[in-house]
Amino acid sequence: MARIPDAFIDDLLARSDIVEVVGSRVPLKRQGKEYAARCPFHDERSASFTVSPTKQFYHCFGCGAHGTAISFLMNYDRLEFLDAVDELAKRAGMEVPRSENPRSAQQQDDSRELYSALDAATKFFQKNLEGSEKARSYLDGRGVDEENRARFQIGYAPDGYSGLRDALGKDERRMKLLDRAGLFSKNDRGHVYDKFRDRVMFPIFDRRGRVIAFGGRVFEKDDGPKYLNSPETALFHKGRELYGLWQVRQANQKIERLIVVEGYMDVVSLFQFGVTQAVATLGTATTPDHAELLFRNAPDVFFCFDGDAAGRRAGWKALESVLPRMKDGRQAFFLFLPDGEDPDSIVRKEGAEAFNERLKQATPLSQFFFDELTREINLGTLDGKARLAERAKPMLAQIPDGAFGDLMKQQLGQLTGLGGNAQAGRPQMPQRAAPRTIQPAAKRSLVRGAIAVLLQQPSLALTLGGKHHFQGLRLPGVELLLELLGLVEQRPDISTGALLEHFDGREEQASLHTLAAQTLAGDEAMWTVELHDAVGQLEKQLLFQRIDDLNAKQRQQGLDDTDKYEMRELLKARANLRL
Repeated sequence: MARIPDAFIDDLLARSDIVEVVGSRVPLKRQGKEYAARCPFHDERSASFTVSPTKQFYHCFGCGAHGTAISFLMNYDRLEFLDAVDELAKRAGMEVPRSENPRSAQQQDDSRELYSALDAATKFFQKNLEGSEKARSYLDGRGVDEENRARFQIGYAPDGYSGLRDALGKDERRMKLLDRAGLFSKNDRGHVYDKFRDRVMFPIFDRRGRVIAFGGRVFEKDDGPKYLNSPETALFHKGRELYGLWQVRQANQKIERLIVVEGYMDVVSLFQFGVTQAVATLGTATTPDHAELLFRNAPDVFFCFDGDAAGRRAGWKALESVLPRMKDGRQAFFLFLPDGEDPDSIVRKEGAEAFNERLKQATPLSQFFFDELTREINLGTLDGKARLAERAKPMLAQIPDGAFGDLMKQQLGQLTGLGGNAQAGRPQMPQRAAPRTIQPAAKRSLVRGAIAVLLQQPSLALTLGGKHHFQGLRLPGVELLLELLGLVEQRPDISTGALLEHFDGREEQASLHTLAAQTLAGDEAMWTVELHDAVGQLEKQLLFQRIDDLNAKQRQQGLDDTDKYEMRELLKARANLRL
């Protein structure tokens, strides 16, 4: 799918009132020009969450959560970016431009038909469950009540090769649709038959509650593979989906944790006993996409596996996927169950309280990481310590900057005796500070002041009339300031929120949001003067910088005629400044 154009996102944000979007989900109280509430993203007693109608963005001074109407829907309703855009566009009565490709409308129609076919199959399987004594007895025996059968839309695929085909494949077109939805198999002679036969059926839902695939479970373990999943289709990519996530979202207004298990019945049984935060990977190891999805929905993730060698391998694979996503504030834990037990059997045997107690005793990621790496290493020898450092360092380098990464490196230093820093006991200089001359604080605050004004009221950039000539000035933040000015000149009506959206995912985003959240003293007239003064000062600094550069060149290699002419003009301009 093609990227949604930036101009459309700007228009969408301009037509969406963030106060309405947030206010429909969180009770807001007016405070001066802004609205305040208790933050929906962390527990707090006082209202430190503010929504600005003029800037069209929100900011929490407690936990630092911030963003636009789009990011609010992504974080509060736990939607993907495209789904949040769809939701806002629907409210604003706008059509999302999906692609330049004329086939895109056809593709959307195809997707709609696939969803419809999968929905019909879900209803077919549910109807068959009602008529199957065997399937209902199986679920009764597993303790799954009617409420949870309905919650997960559990069904039954009848025995025989053409039950689904006879019921739904009424013509050639329907047959092709069901085949593309992954519901048929084909033998060597080209004969098409039902893929799922005599299995309890678990529909797999996407993040908007639509069925995109199925998992089918046998009744007895010797009837082929225990679980059979739909093949990959246009709608279903197993490495990106989690079984049960839709139900978790429906059951929890705020998801404090997610518990990752291996089987569909594990998820259903945990729900049955009131543990409504369980999800399952779909017959595959935990992928980086899974890790991203898990942490987008909850700050704490528990991986629950068998305690055997295969379970520990699955745990390590999960660790490798989550390690690059361990930003501060996120936590991962590993719970390995006794031999022969799974979450389904444990929760039925011991109950929810005992299962929650087991989760409290789960191994933190940091401990699991070093336990596994040192399992076959003798730390009593120098060779062993060197081997640990060699294995651990590349993995620790993947952790995002922050306290967690620092503490993990410190722990490695304690285990190996190498120390967290290369030169223990000596003060560490910032790594990027060496090649750059340190600018006086006043010069740094000049750029910051101009950026703060633009974030307060972007349209003030237009008062410069496109006249700002400090490109090439070697000062921190100059490139960022020029980019902001350029964005406002291209989109004169852009709001602060829409401006910040352009920096989504970039390292400047957090500091820009912090600046934008501040209330600037003064009024529009004062901010205009401040912006013009800052730009004038930056232009002067560029002039002095160029004179310094030419003086340096003269000392090193001399100036050619062009350089000499430029130097004369620059000196004249400098003299005029001093008159």
